Amino acid sequence: MLILYAGTIVLSAFLLFQVQPIIGKMVLPWFGGSAAAWTICMLFFQVTLLLGYLYSHLSSRYLAPRRQAWLHAGLLLIAALTLPIIPSTSWKPSVGDDPAFLLLGLLAATIGLPYFLLSTTGPLVQHWFAQERPGSVPYRLFALSNFASLLGLLSYPLLFEPRFTVKEMSTFWSVGFALFALFCGALALSGRGRSTAPHTLREDAMAGRPTLHDSLMWCALAAVPTVVLMAATSHLTANIAPVPMLWVLPLVIYLLTFILCFESARWYKRWIFLPLMAVLTPLLIACTSFPSLMPRGIVWPTLLFSVCIFTYCMACHGELARLKPPPAQLTAYYLMIATGGAIGGIFTGLLAPRVFNDDYELTLSCIAAVCVVGAAFHHRPSAPLQRGGRVKAAVFFTTLVGVLWGANAIWPTTPSIKARNFYGTVKIKDSEPGAGQVRQLTHGTIMHGRQFLEPQKRRWPTTYYGSNSGAGIAIAASRSGSSQHVGVIGLGAGTMAAYCRPGDVYRFYEINPLVLDFADRHFSFLRDCPATKEVALGDARLVLDTEAPQQFDVLAVDAFSGDSVPVHLLTTEAFNIYFRHLKPDGVLAIHISNRYLDMAPVVRRAADSFHRTAFLSQNMSDPQRGTNASTWVLIGQRDRLVPYAGVQELQPAPDVRPWTDDYSSLLGIMK
Repeated sequence: MLILYAGTIVLSAFLLFQVQPIIGKMVLPWFGGSAAAWTICMLFFQVTLLLGYLYSHLSSRYLAPRRQAWLHAGLLLIAALTLPIIPSTSWKPSVGDDPAFLLLGLLAATIGLPYFLLSTTGPLVQHWFAQERPGSVPYRLFALSNFASLLGLLSYPLLFEPRFTVKEMSTFWSVGFALFALFCGALALSGRGRSTAPHTLREDAMAGRPTLHDSLMWCALAAVPTVVLMAATSHLTANIAPVPMLWVLPLVIYLLTFILCFESARWYKRWIFLPLMAVLTPLLIACTSFPSLMPRGIVWPTLLFSVCIFTYCMACHGELARLKPPPAQLTAYYLMIATGGAIGGIFTGLLAPRVFNDDYELTLSCIAAVCVVGAAFHHRPSAPLQRGGRVKAAVFFTTLVGVLWGANAIWPTTPSIKARNFYGTVKIKDSEPGAGQVRQLTHGTIMHGRQFLEPQKRRWPTTYYGSNSGAGIAIAASRSGSSQHVGVIGLGAGTMAAYCRPGDVYRFYEINPLVLDFADRHFSFLRDCPATKEVALGDARLVLDTEAPQQFDVLAVDAFSGDSVPVHLLTTEAFNIYFRHLKPDGVLAIHISNRYLDMAPVVRRAADSFHRTAFLSQNMSDPQRGTNASTWVLIGQRDRLVPYAGVQELQPAPDVRPWTDDYSSLLGIMK
């Protein structure tokens, strides 16, 4: 029986966390490849976990063992009949849909019941174990559960993602869930005759109910690290790539802190982690406010955020483990932990994008972590408490830093216009008045548009779209008649409209209504354009897939927020759509400038799949013209592109597997 208990918990925890990146990767292309899609997925997981823990708590308290067993076995059977986990295409978003609530509905319909039952397993099986073995302490099973969750997460980017398609992984997971349903059903039915008396009743009477103060501390110590996890993950994926590898790493660290804290008290040392949090908070504020402070490459930002997640979560979970109650209060304890996680998820996924006009939740959660850990010190202090002065000093210092940061956020030294929605934060800032004054658009941490405010310069193509850039070369190389038909995926400030002439047709595809509003109101590229202008709102790939062939002379793809890569725009299925809309002699221009990833091999393999030739175009920055160094890949006819300076054929990439909607991996393209 002990093996059956352990095996059921291990399998359920493994499946519970492995399904998260699987389903996230399935639905990501439908929601613009946005980093926020993963945040909403995590919100769903947290809320469903809360419902599972609530079910475990109520069924354990109010149902007799026989009724509880038959109810759980019946639900397991129904969940098994919903397999496999394949999202219905009817959930694809349309213009005007709220992507957050639509995604929550999709997840509920696709994996709701199986995920709910997996989430009940930890507290429910531990409760059964405690009933069968009076006086035993089941918290080691909690550590075992988290260890299995860790294996489920790590196996995805290291073992499954590089080798299998999403559909194959979905099939493997569905088979695993069917096996889990058999194990858990057998365990439930084998305990139909469990008795809750007399030892359980005596234990309940001795333990009593948790105090309100205890319950609030459990909830707060679970909510704050959840916000840290989700906000840090959002920042990483919004500025590198919204891909499972960067979803998994922060979650692995989060789970590791649970394992260490609940395995033994020796891993968490109060005197180390509280001062460390007080030091990391201003460092994190500086690096997120001024990204240029970080060295180039993917390693350093990932390392900083990993250390921060570990430190803040270790401190909160360490205090949570110190406050764990007797086994009789186990389901109530886990219920409050799940409640805290759900509160953190709702705050980060739903409230913050609607309440804040910038990404404030990461800094706020770090400051809150120091304060709540300091409160836990005084709620149940060490005996004797010899470091009270250090606790107060750390909390005071961190709060002071937070006040200074908040004052600068509310009253910045350089005024800016900014707003935020599901797709991220968009900011506009003007340089100092005078000759060469410019207006700049920033999406995430990366500048996505710049316009000179002087009348004689305001139609200059700037940033990554100068005349010697890949975009400028594509426009020049495809001008063969009196008019030109140009498609642009990613509006930005509308800079590509600087190339338009009377008689041309420019069609822009933009997923973010906020970007369109800012481009219309604060920049004049679109207003000054003498050509016919069209703007299609929605995910470019979904919109193009429904349109008749546009016969573009040029199709420019630059829909990256920050340095984040919408993977679904670089798959062979996406390129098939692009080439359907291009003229036979048209040019496909892909913007691949990136601080963290080398996407040239991915684009080369996609071009190879369609027997096309890909050329690399790189240019240097020119401050006088307002242009930045950029890297583009141009796919078109050799005789049109090679004559231009800086254009050379892209090298083969035999070691990189072509990306598809079912397969993609960052391994091998990281800088």
